[in-house]
Amino acid sequence: MSNQGNMMDTAQARLESVSRGSAILVGIFGAVTVVVGVLAMIWPGKTVVVLALLFGIQLVVAGIIRFVEGLARTEESGGTRTMLALLGVLSVIVGVWAIRHLGLTVLTLALVLGIYWIIHGMIEVFVAITDHGAEYRGTHAMLGVLSVLAGIVLVAWPGVSLAALAWVTGLWLVVLGIGELALAFRLRRHGAAMGPAAPIQPRPA
Repeated sequence: MSNQGNMMDTAQARLESVSRGSAILVGIFGAVTVVVGVLAMIWPGKTVVVLALLFGIQLVVAGIIRFVEGLARTEESGGTRTMLALLGVLSVIVGVWAIRHLGLTVLTLALVLGIYWIIHGMIEVFVAITDHGAEYRGTHAMLGVLSVLAGIVLVAWPGVSLAALAWVTGLWLVVLGIGELALAFRLRRHGAAMGPAAPIQPRPA
């Protein structure tokens, strides 16, 4: 009974630690995303170079956090963790590409962002539908659907102007960021409801 109790305490402590760690990662992602979205909409005299740099930075930060989150969320299934890690890698690749190609056109930037958001949203929805053990599946599914819709708008808008691109992408990033911040708050509250995290005791030799 004692060994079983120690194993349960260890599992509980790890779960609490994961919940708190996930809340921090999601919160950082949400805050950066909101800031980039607001800057994209209000920055005076913005150019496509400025937008590409802003969106590239947001994608790189998002990718790093998604990748770390995918590795750290040991309570999720292997498929969910793999999809999150792949999404993180894709996000970093697109972000670095945007930063390294600051001379691209408005249409090219819109197409790249649109295609990325469609893929991002489809992965989020797929994870929410297939992984019944994932936390807050409804929130992830909703953000995934919105991401797909935002991507479709950009891809299907061949004559998008710089101002329209800034507003559409900025508004979507603000919505996404607020959603991630709300999710971080729920994760933090979930971790707090578990009580203070107990130290993980090593197994006796």
